[in-house]
Amino acid sequence: MKQTKDKFIFKVSLLSISLFLMMAPQISSALPLMYHAFPGIDKAGVETLSTVPNFGIVIGLLISPILVRIFGQKPTIIAGLLITLVTGTFPMYASAYVPILISRFLIGFGIGLFNSLAVSLIPQFYKSNEEELASMIGFQNVMGSVGAALASFMLSYLVTISWHAAFAIYFLVIPALLLFMFFVPLPKKKTQKSTTIKTVEKKQTVNGKVVLISILMFFIFMFYMPISFALPSFIVDEGIGTTSTAALIAAISTLVGIPIGASFGFFFKRLHDKVFPLGFALVALGFILISISSNVAFLFVSVIVLGFGFGIGVPYMYNWLDWAAPEGSINLGTTVVLVLVNIGCFISPTVINLIGGVFGSTSPRAIMVLSAAAFIIIFGYALLHYLKVHHQQLKAN
Repeated sequence: MKQTKDKFIFKVSLLSISLFLMMAPQISSALPLMYHAFPGIDKAGVETLSTVPNFGIVIGLLISPILVRIFGQKPTIIAGLLITLVTGTFPMYASAYVPILISRFLIGFGIGLFNSLAVSLIPQFYKSNEEELASMIGFQNVMGSVGAALASFMLSYLVTISWHAAFAIYFLVIPALLLFMFFVPLPKKKTQKSTTIKTVEKKQTVNGKVVLISILMFFIFMFYMPISFALPSFIVDEGIGTTSTAALIAAISTLVGIPIGASFGFFFKRLHDKVFPLGFALVALGFILISISSNVAFLFVSVIVLGFGFGIGVPYMYNWLDWAAPEGSINLGTTVVLVLVNIGCFISPTVINLIGGVFGSTSPRAIMVLSAAAFIIIFGYALLHYLKVHHQQLKAN
């Protein structure tokens, strides 16, 4: 095992499966080309094609531990990758809405099968070396963003062919599948540790703070998702650019977001709980700036502001979860948060368009204003939370 884990090809193969963790919704850049492709399906229904994978991910996350117990880790991951490949590319050859919707759910299910394993496999090989473990986890954290950026760059060309061609991005699964099959050795049966893990899991609980964080994350992601499904329409409808422009902006902003997310520790060390209100103030500002954008340069700056705020705000939420969850229950707390995050992403187009309809407009610009208003409210809560924590610290001192 020692010799295997030190090989470069092994490290690449182990990390390669993480490329697809954020790739399911990346076809959103092709949505403006798809609005008229399905007669009888409204705009929200078409936008759901970019978010329904999140519902599939929830089911995959819940089913994955069962399959691991029955078949083992490697067969479960390979099955997930195969499902991702087959269902991801299916819309290239299909034109009917319902089969495509089902395939989009199934790609999420496939990703969900190996989502948690992409993280948990790393300590199995590197727990004896803390520095190498930290390094590999750092690489794993950015692989999802790298995959999303790579897919967006490919989309900027593929959307010039047709919306069907956009789904060719999922052929990227093939090299990762082959690498993982041939260069990552995993035992077929689980060790006796599973008994210990099972005992710990029975004792895991959820407290009020975990519930609060989960609900906040539900709304954060529900109102953030318009940056995925509504921004391409905004760019096209406002004459700022084409679907190809939307894909390029998504790719560049994703790449910029990688060092921002990686520098969270730097900001938290200096700002502490101020990161919470600051992050979501910037998200609100980003949505406001996007809603008044009229050219590519201004829009790009707006997206960077938005991404910077999100890049420090969301890690703060997970940091909060780490110390707020009951002792020994962080896994359960994380699962609850992930489930609500993915449900929030899934229902986002439907809920956002319903709210927009109540206020009289579902245009992309109106949706951006709606998200800005939602994040102003979230910023308000974050500011109150910071003032409360700060007051408690002053009293303690």
